Amino acid sequence: MMAQYLALKAEAGDCLLFYRMGDFFELFFEDAKIASATLDIALTARGEHDGERIPMCGVPAHSAEGYLARLIKAGHRVAIADQIETPEEAKKRGGSKALVARAIIRVVTAGTLTEEALLDSRSANWCAAVGEAGGQVAIACADISTGRFELIETSPERLAAELARLNPAEVIASEASAFAEAATVTRSRADFDSTAGEARLKRLYGVATLDGFGSFGRAGLAAAGGLVAYLEHTARGSLPFLRPPRISRTEAAMAIDAATRESLELTVSSAGTRRGSLLDAVDRTVTGAGARMLAGDIAAPLMDRRAIETRLDLVQHFHDDPGLRDMLRSNLRALPDIGRALGRLAAGRGSPRDLGQLRDGLDGAWRLGERLRGIPDKPALLAELAPLLQGHGALIDLLQRALVPEPPVDAGKGGYIAEGYDAALDDLRDTGAGGRRMIAALEADYRGRTGIQALKIRHNGVLGYHIEVPARSADPLMAPDSGFTHRQTLAGVVRFNAPDLHEAALKVTQAGAHALAAEAAHLEDLTAAALDRRESIAVTADALARIDVAAGLAERAAEGGWARPGLADHACFEIEGGRHPVVEAAVAASGGRFVANDCTLDEGNRLWLVTGPNMGGKSTFLRQNALIAVLAQAGSFVPATAARLGLVDRLFSRVGASDNLARGRSTFMVEMVETAAILAQATPRSFVILDEVGRGTSTYDGLAIAWAVVEAIHEDNRCRCLFATHYHELTRLAERCEALTLHHVRAREWKGDLVLLHELAGGPADRSYGIAVARLAGLPPVTIKRAQAVLDRLEQGRARTGGLAAGLDDLPLFAAAAEAEAVDALREELGRIDVDSLSPREALDALYRLKALAQD
Repeated sequence: MMAQYLALKAEAGDCLLFYRMGDFFELFFEDAKIASATLDIALTARGEHDGERIPMCGVPAHSAEGYLARLIKAGHRVAIADQIETPEEAKKRGGSKALVARAIIRVVTAGTLTEEALLDSRSANWCAAVGEAGGQVAIACADISTGRFELIETSPERLAAELARLNPAEVIASEASAFAEAATVTRSRADFDSTAGEARLKRLYGVATLDGFGSFGRAGLAAAGGLVAYLEHTARGSLPFLRPPRISRTEAAMAIDAATRESLELTVSSAGTRRGSLLDAVDRTVTGAGARMLAGDIAAPLMDRRAIETRLDLVQHFHDDPGLRDMLRSNLRALPDIGRALGRLAAGRGSPRDLGQLRDGLDGAWRLGERLRGIPDKPALLAELAPLLQGHGALIDLLQRALVPEPPVDAGKGGYIAEGYDAALDDLRDTGAGGRRMIAALEADYRGRTGIQALKIRHNGVLGYHIEVPARSADPLMAPDSGFTHRQTLAGVVRFNAPDLHEAALKVTQAGAHALAAEAAHLEDLTAAALDRRESIAVTADALARIDVAAGLAERAAEGGWARPGLADHACFEIEGGRHPVVEAAVAASGGRFVANDCTLDEGNRLWLVTGPNMGGKSTFLRQNALIAVLAQAGSFVPATAARLGLVDRLFSRVGASDNLARGRSTFMVEMVETAAILAQATPRSFVILDEVGRGTSTYDGLAIAWAVVEAIHEDNRCRCLFATHYHELTRLAERCEALTLHHVRAREWKGDLVLLHELAGGPADRSYGIAVARLAGLPPVTIKRAQAVLDRLEQGRARTGGLAAGLDDLPLFAAAAEAEAVDALREELGRIDVDSLSPREALDALYRLKALAQD
């Protein structure tokens, strides 16, 4: 057995090996140590190998999915080694001591999951492969849980941005690739040969040419070939369903780099969760497929104005007809996820329940299509989608006749084929039922004949049907002429057989086995019938998802008072009453009201310099306008009173930064790298938000960098830009940059407290209010007083000599100044006390005040 295990482990390579032994999957050696620590299960040892005990642990086969999920989530890959013959077959092959043959039937990885329990129903699960040829790069990606297959041809510079958009569970690359560092799995160079990739695709789709799918570059063929080879390797000969590849160009979507996606929290928050992201704030879909499609829309906003308008028309239609919207959402909510059910069936991991989900989902889609057909003046997209919901009548009828109303997940126990579908199967079931009635009658007869009322007829997997009596009552049945044959003696019971019981049991067993075989054959035929229509079923699933997305966006727009954005051919950006959807929801949850703001950018006013205090809302204002651009081009209404914008080809956000010490980058270095990318890539059609450029270094360096960046954006990039800063010196650029205007977030000091109004106004801020914000943050009063003294001296020096640091030379040291200020405060308070007029209580209060001042 260990020789067999070690051979399979060598084949599994760096995967953990689940080795089937009876009702358990066992792990040995280092695999056992890793799995026991990850799963928090017992690590034991048995036998010996090279003179040492063999570490081992195991998990029950019937509940292996849950353990697999935890291992995959922890970053492991698992090879499943199962028995490929029965013990009886092994004995026939090699005698009574023959070892049951085992083989790796599947490699479970993060990117190749199909099981319902292992996947997030509201997120796509991409497996991506990177290919390169002739200086070009392409990404082939597949979500095998639904059969989606996309091919993205891009440039080496945009590869990271495209991978960030997809957020794949796995990235595959050639071990010789320049992009191997970006991969989670590397494969041989031969898998990524473009000629071999072309042959693989032709073989996969049974075609002589790929021209019918579109124009493939060599890099695209290399990527697709590498992906298909990897899927063949993990599936072990049972390649999952892949729809024909959809070829996309990077210029078809708004370009958003990884740093910008992270900064804007488009589909994942800074905490790494869906909660708190733009997607979470917008998503009102009622199906998993709709949620997955919406995530894709937000991750890749469109650049085709006609396609955007088509989506917006459908959202508008549902927005203006609440009754239709409610009907659609109610019906969609009741439908199963037919895309993923189809994916499991195509991967050979389907169940009778998956066929039942296809039946119910396609039937619900057909009924929905009937209702949509009668709607007058349908928008173009709805008129296109409605017919796609129908056309499966024969398959629906077949599955309705063949399956019970609620088919089970486990096909092994049968019971999923409906009565009346197969007369021969019904006869087998009747025979089995008759045999079971006969066995029940025999039990009563045996009790009467023996007088043993505790006698029972039982069944187990070893003895089959047998008679069981308490040990104290067994003696009469042990007699040679009793008609009973002794089978087994246990501690409290004795088991027997009898000729008539054997006859009845044989009838039940044979009928049951034949019935299970008949049901299995029907399951295979029904699965084949469904897979014959897999392409059109996948199209129906997509149509349902698109309707769900549009209805959900309409619901969100009606709920929040959002407006339909207007699209223009020139680079404008006009927002009235814009809001940040995520922050607005958080403010509303705490009982507050979000303050809306306008933003108008055009050719003569394309660069806003925004000043004002921290916490005043500058970053929120910057981000909300970037999010409005994303939503508009994704085909959604936007959180504003009105909106009109020219399409954004590239979106950049440099708002906040963290260090990346693992790659040798400080916070300031990260900031500069991101800023450099903006200056190198932004075009006049781009939209850029920048916050506090240059604040990570010395004052003079930072100001100089910020000054130069503003000038470069104004003169060279000429893009629409919101630039927030605390460098008030930059406001002087308004005198020489004709397209730059000054704005600030309003704030007021009232009785020593800072009041943040979160409103934008024209002109520069009168000051930064930094010390007021520090007071709000809870800095000690003595530190606040010291900071004010330093600020006063700095401003006096600047007014006198123009130098920022002028006047600091004669400034007392911090400790000396603090001590003097504390003594002065005590003297002032003592001077205000009229000792003769104090009551005892007032004297005590005064003493407490003096003590507090002394401690400060």
